[in-house]
Amino acid sequence: MLRERVITAIILASLVVLAVFQLPVEFFSLIFGFVILLAAWEWSHLIGITEPPKKYLFLLGLAVPMIWIQFWTQFLEAVQYLSESTQQVFYQHAKKVGWSTISNFMDAVDVPDVRYYSGALEWLVIPPVIFWVLVMVLIKHTPTGVLNLELTLPQKKWLGGFVLVLAWMFLVRLRTLYGPEMTMYLLILIWVADISAYFTGKKFGKSKLAPEISPGKTLAGFYGALFSAIVCGIGLSLIYGFPLVNASDFILLSVLTVLISIYGDLFFSVVKRKSGVKESGSILPGHGGILDRIDSMIAATPFFYAGIYIIYRMIEDAQATGTVQ
Repeated sequence: MLRERVITAIILASLVVLAVFQLPVEFFSLIFGFVILLAAWEWSHLIGITEPPKKYLFLLGLAVPMIWIQFWTQFLEAVQYLSESTQQVFYQHAKKVGWSTISNFMDAVDVPDVRYYSGALEWLVIPPVIFWVLVMVLIKHTPTGVLNLELTLPQKKWLGGFVLVLAWMFLVRLRTLYGPEMTMYLLILIWVADISAYFTGKKFGKSKLAPEISPGKTLAGFYGALFSAIVCGIGLSLIYGFPLVNASDFILLSVLTVLISIYGDLFFSVVKRKSGVKESGSILPGHGGILDRIDSMIAATPFFYAGIYIIYRMIEDAQATGTVQ
């Protein structure tokens, strides 16, 4: 079983590295979008959608906002073009028929460029960050309450779409805005934490982290994962030669990201436990389903993206004010 798991992991890791570093952003977005839709198919099974037409309809419900997000900039460009064209036609008509008040008003008014709002998508990182922090708090303090929580089928659909689409969105934005290196760091961070938790828990694990939800997870594995995050943060800082202040920021972000990822894993364990299954699927030999492989990343991605966004803004502000060299 371990051998099969390792072989699958090596193959998957190799494909992911190639995708992150070699694929253009558009193709990276497309490939990861396909992975998310596969995960959504598994989610639909977990929440009790059994009829294929309803499964496909659920996937369509996710694909539409993903397409809209993907072409957000092009959408704004089209809106701006239509807006400018309409204003110009109306302005020329107003001058032609002698509506001087209207034409003078249009001359005086500075109509904002809608493309200015292209960064509005950044605000969408707030809801998933709040959600995953709330999940962490609830699972830590009331695991039984979380297990006993009952949601309707529409609520489960919205919840799945919410976490899956936003994980896709912010991984793609991380790759687009901060480059393949930072994207690869996030993935390595999650992988190393997962491996560290597994082997540390197997070697030293006695006390359980959340026995009501996932009896296999231990406090030793939990602390092993957090320690691996510190090591990864230090490694990244040394490779890039970050100043001490920035290094401490990245180390802290790495630890908090892994912390969120652990409870993201537990969240999906709750869903699987309530569905009466151990794994979300069987597409990956030794690993189960797609969700079993990316559950931690789904939770970690928006949080990591928000942290990177804040750190980079702080660095830019410091450089602008001359407080750093």
